[in-house]
Amino acid sequence: MRLLMTRATGDLPPLRLHLPRVPSRALALAASALIAVGIAGTGTWLWRDGAVARAEAEIAHRFFGMGAEQGLALAKVEVEGRYYQNKDAILGALGVKRGMAVLDIDLAAAKTRLEQLPWVRAAAIERRLPDTLYIRLTERQPFAFWQSNGQLALIDRDGTVITRDALFRYGPLLVLVGDDAPAKAADLRALLQTEPALAQRVESATRYGDRRWNLRLANGIEIALPETDAEDAWHRLAALERSEQVLERQIAAIDLRLPDRIVLRPAPDAKKPPAPKQSASAKDKNA
Repeated sequence: MRLLMTRATGDLPPLRLHLPRVPSRALALAASALIAVGIAGTGTWLWRDGAVARAEAEIAHRFFGMGAEQGLALAKVEVEGRYYQNKDAILGALGVKRGMAVLDIDLAAAKTRLEQLPWVRAAAIERRLPDTLYIRLTERQPFAFWQSNGQLALIDRDGTVITRDALFRYGPLLVLVGDDAPAKAADLRALLQTEPALAQRVESATRYGDRRWNLRLANGIEIALPETDAEDAWHRLAALERSEQVLERQIAAIDLRLPDRIVLRPAPDAKKPPAPKQSASAKDKNA
C-alpha cells in the first residue's frame, strides 16, 4: 500500500490520535536507559574492540521497532509547498514505507535527498507523532530559459538548471545565451525592470565574453548594451522611445555602447523616402 501524500495549504489540521501519544522526551529517556543497560550487560570487551557505537545503534534500532509495534508506525506523509515537484519523486527521495517505525526515519538523510530533487531549493522535515511525517518544501521558481549547445533548459534566478523537459509549460520567458549567462540572469532582469515597459519587449539576451549583453526585441531589433553604465544606456533608450517611438521605425539594430550618442542601423529592406516631386518649371529647365 502506498503512503498517502497530501498537498497542504495553510495550517495543517490537528492530528487525530487513535493511540496514546508517547511524549518524545519520555521516549528519548527510555531509549537512553535501554542503551545504558545493554552496554553494561555486554562486558568490557565492547570497550576494547570499539563496538560500543554498533551496540548503541542496534539497541536504538530495536527500540524504534518497538515504537512501531506500539502504534508509532508511519501512515501519512504531508507535504506543504509542493507545486512543481513530482510527488512520486518526493516519496522516492524520502525512502519510507507505510508501517515503518516513525522514530527509525533518518530525518537528516531524508532532507539531503529531498534537496537533491531538481525543483527543491530547500526542505524541512519533522515527525508528527504518532504516525505522520511532515514535509515543508521551498521550490525553485521558473526564471528564464538558457540556450546552450543548441538546447534549451529552464533555470531559476540563481542560474540553477531545473529541467529540460516540456518547457512549453513554463513560458513565455526570457531566453538567455552564453556560457555565463545563467549566473548573470538576476542582474540582467533587475536592470531591465528599471524600465518595465521596455523590458516587456525583450525576447532574448546574449552574453558576450562575460562583459556585456546584446538584447533582441520581439520585433527583431538588436540592442547592444555597453560594458559599463548599462543601466544609464537603458534609460537613454527608454527616454528616446517615449519621445520619438524609435522602436517603431524600420531599423535592424541600436548601438548604445557610446556614452554620448545612440547609433541606429537601418533594416536591410527599409524603404527609402520618396524623392521630392519636381515642379513644372523645374522640368522645363531640365529638358
